[in-house]
Amino acid sequence: MPQGSVLGPLLFLLYIKDLPKIINKTSTPIIFANDTSILFAHPKLIDLSKNIQVIFTTLNKWRRANQLSLNFNKTNYVNFTTKRNMTTNLEIGFNNKFINNSSYTKLLGVTIDNTLSWKNHIDLLVKKLCTSCYILRNAKTYMSASALKMIYYTFFHSAMNYGIMFWGNSSHSPMIFRLQKKEIRIMEGCGNRSSCRNLFKKLEILTLMSQYILSLLMFVVQMKKYFLTDNESHNMDTRQRNDLHLPQANLTIYQRGAQYLGIKIFNNLPLEIKIVADNQKKFKRELKKFLCSHTFYTMEEYLTHS
Repeated sequence: MPQGSVLGPLLFLLYIKDLPKIINKTSTPIIFANDTSILFAHPKLIDLSKNIQVIFTTLNKWRRANQLSLNFNKTNYVNFTTKRNMTTNLEIGFNNKFINNSSYTKLLGVTIDNTLSWKNHIDLLVKKLCTSCYILRNAKTYMSASALKMIYYTFFHSAMNYGIMFWGNSSHSPMIFRLQKKEIRIMEGCGNRSSCRNLFKKLEILTLMSQYILSLLMFVVQMKKYFLTDNESHNMDTRQRNDLHLPQANLTIYQRGAQYLGIKIFNNLPLEIKIVADNQKKFKRELKKFLCSHTFYTMEEYLTHS
């Protein structure tokens, strides 16, 4: 089967369809076309290492039985941790060939680093968005306002919006917001120090934070059946019965995650938007209208708005 063919990925998936069944006891396999990721989790490093070695041995037996090879140059492991200075010494391999340790990896176009700071992803995104600014500036002289807006959505918005629900509230995301404001000023022919709040409203373009809120809340609404409401949590009919139950969390990294922050953002919505959450189209329409009219710059602005 030639590389790049339409049937290639499908036939490959059929060929390796039994792989997840043999390694899912102590790990979580994720397979997309010919990319395979295996997730391990354990509070103790020694037990984590043992689980990895057992699965890797099983994987090698399966690989030899199916006449497949492992490309060590394209294989690495990332040790995710909440401690920035934590070092590990995991040796994963066979026949004196070992998988390299990396501080980040790329999964479906999103670069994930070992502390979930999203710095690597945002650094790469900045380079791509700078190209968009260059294109828009050159097109400004020749294009109409509607055409410039189309260019913005084609080159800037599409790249910015990809995976935003993961990195949109990162401490590094203001770099992206500065570039977004630069695009808005170019479109409107304003100076570098001009305020963009009214420009966002005029163009009906969501700020980075508002787009993050929109993407995250649409995820929450689509997965709403997996969330408990306050009413279901304590069987009491209170004024917050439409709110989602916020779990207790001590780690800051968890509090900044999609699940926890998604619940917190949803609960802070105006009541007239929360009560239409079961109708996704209406919810999205009303939410976009609300976000366009407020132009939130930061999460604090949203959580403290009245």
